[in-house]
Amino acid sequence: MKRELKIFFSLLGIFLAAYLLPLNHPQVKKAILEAFRLLQWYARNHTLACVVPALFIAGGIITFLSQDSVLRYLGPKANKLTAYSVASVSGAVLAVCSCSVLPMFVGIYKLGAGLGPASAFLYSGPAINILAIFLTARVLGFSIGLARAVGAVAFAFLVGLLMAFLFRKEETEKAEAALQAPPPPPARRPLWKTLLFFACMILFLVFSDWYNPGNVVVRTRKGEEFRAVVLQEMVGQYRFQLEQDWMGKKKGEQVT
Repeated sequence: MKRELKIFFSLLGIFLAAYLLPLNHPQVKKAILEAFRLLQWYARNHTLACVVPALFIAGGIITFLSQDSVLRYLGPKANKLTAYSVASVSGAVLAVCSCSVLPMFVGIYKLGAGLGPASAFLYSGPAINILAIFLTARVLGFSIGLARAVGAVAFAFLVGLLMAFLFRKEETEKAEAALQAPPPPPARRPLWKTLLFFACMILFLVFSDWYNPGNVVVRTRKGEEFRAVVLQEMVGQYRFQLEQDWMGKKKGEQVT
């Protein structure tokens, strides 16, 4: 009965929104257009370059990675210091955001990793990658970069331990089920093929963001041209970041 009520109220909400939405109002039109512009930006700049490779890596983790290895280093019965240390620094070679690290988190968790170490990886993955740390240190100073690296690992430990404590009953049941499960079959493919697959996926994930489809050459009404990066698209207006000096403005400044 509860399921039917949820479906009914969901359909009722959709109907009322479609019936009462003032589509003729300029602000509503602008909001809907901006929402679709944001969706298009995400599809162009983020989905193919980050999310899809992350899904391939997650599938490779579940398919090719040895469950024994995951349980040994990240399982509920693994040494706590080893498990949380490995999970907290594993994202150092990945250049991922919070949405790209989610498929990998699901992959190692489905393969038998404890919720605590998996949550530590989920938390530290987007913050601990080498590129982001060096960029932070270069732009904001060495002390801030060091604080980011140390803080990401430290808070990953805390988040992982807290998640393991909150769901300790489920984790105990999971550990007991893993001990009673039959041993997995031996790997059917050589280790070098698996390592090559993961290396190719990680390299693609790291370097795919180097290409920025927002790079454009802007031509003004006077016929002048300048190179820039599109930061924001709005109705009848664009915000750019200059890739060269232009009209008294320095490279890196923003213009509208």
